[in-house]
Amino acid sequence: MISSDGDVIVAVLSPVSCANTAAATSGWIDVRAAKGSIVFIAEVGALTGSVTGKIRGATDAGGTGAADITGATFTAVSVGGKVEKVHVSATASPFMQYVGTIVTGPAVVGFSVMYHPGLTG
Repeated sequence: MISSDGDVIVAVLSPVSCANTAAATSGWIDVRAAKGSIVFIAEVGALTGSVTGKIRGATDAGGTGAADITGATFTAVSVGGKVEKVHVSATASPFMQYVGTIVTGPAVVGFSVMYHPGLTG
């Protein structure tokens, strides 16, 4: 989706009840077109226990060379109804992924990405 100011907004993980970390982990997001700062938005609804999110980077959509991106972590959430965001430089990695570590799930988690695409041509 493209907003009125030209930003790309992608709902990567629609809000869903996640019983474990695997269920709260997105696929790899291709952010090669992004310029400047990428905003990652995590939404946490009703939960038992806690969820802690982080952003990982890789060199391709298959997750080659996957590693945590320094400083791209969300605060642990143990109370529902929270929305958090993390800014990551578009040059940090060409592919990125959200990992929501669930402790004593389930937790309702949603995740979106917003960035400004570079102009080509």
